[in-house]
Amino acid sequence: MKEWILASAATDEAVQEVVRFKDRLWNWASNADMWANVLFSGLRILVIFLVTRIIIKLVYSVIDRSMERETGGRSLAHSRRFSTVGGLLKNVVTVICNFVMIMLILAEFNFDLGPLIAGAGVIGLAIGFGAQSLVKDVITGFFIIFEDQFAVGDVIQTGTFKGTVEMIGLRTTRLLSTTGEVHIIPNGTIINVTNYSLANALAVVDVPVKMERGLEATLALIGQALKGIEERNESVLAYPNILGIQSMSTSEYVIRVAANCQPNARDIAERQIQADIKQALEHQAKLEAAEAEQKAREQAAQEAEAAEKARLAQEAEEGAEDQHTQGRAEPSPRRQIAVTREEKGEEGEN
Repeated sequence: MKEWILASAATDEAVQEVVRFKDRLWNWASNADMWANVLFSGLRILVIFLVTRIIIKLVYSVIDRSMERETGGRSLAHSRRFSTVGGLLKNVVTVICNFVMIMLILAEFNFDLGPLIAGAGVIGLAIGFGAQSLVKDVITGFFIIFEDQFAVGDVIQTGTFKGTVEMIGLRTTRLLSTTGEVHIIPNGTIINVTNYSLANALAVVDVPVKMERGLEATLALIGQALKGIEERNESVLAYPNILGIQSMSTSEYVIRVAANCQPNARDIAERQIQADIKQALEHQAKLEAAEAEQKAREQAAQEAEAAEKARLAQEAEEGAEDQHTQGRAEPSPRRQIAVTREEKGEEGEN
């Protein structure tokens, strides 16, 4: 009996608890003030979101117009630099606006933002101390882009690394060397940078010449060889300057040639100058060899003609000597007749 009474009491208590829960649920669902607050909070959150998007769009438009105004009439490299800066500024604006938007939305849900902001500050400070090199890389990368130190496509040298810039990031810079190696350099380690793509280069070529060659003829030959080089090779901007003798020894002297060329095109211009001068020297050597051969042939012909004349003269002289000798050895016919007559007259007298 007692057990039945206890079970009945427990059942009544459970039923009452269910009824109370249903009442509380109904009261919550039928609470007009609560739903009004939820509606207004939702509207405020929607307005905050829309205002944030509008602000981001407006700032993006301002950045784009500023970049277009700054890049007007500039080269492609400068356009890439400003585009990179514009993208970086857009990312910063997006992060800041979204952070403020999240804080305002949390405030609508009655979150206490003070401890949250303080905790975020402590976490950021700890991350900053623990990742000092990362922060240094990011800051250095930002100033590399913002100060227009170099851009994608430039040839630079930093430390022992030299190559073409393939990518500039906030943390690292990627270089492609002339032999194919890819160097990934943290921006924080970039201290000194030599940019070979900002100004015109000067190609300098030293031409060694044998001492036997005349100076004026050599200068004229080099000048003739380099005519039109700026048309044959677009890396050379103007006709090279033949500066004259740079050094001299007992066996040769060196002629220096200098030419203005495109940025980072010094090697190409020097190879073109050397090739043109080499071809001119080879052509001159062939002409000199042909001229020497022609002179040798003419001299051989003259010597042969002189020898033939000498032989003919010698033969004529020998023929004259033979006739003179024969004239002395044999009397002439008239003398022989006279001698015969004298002999016959003496015989008749006898």
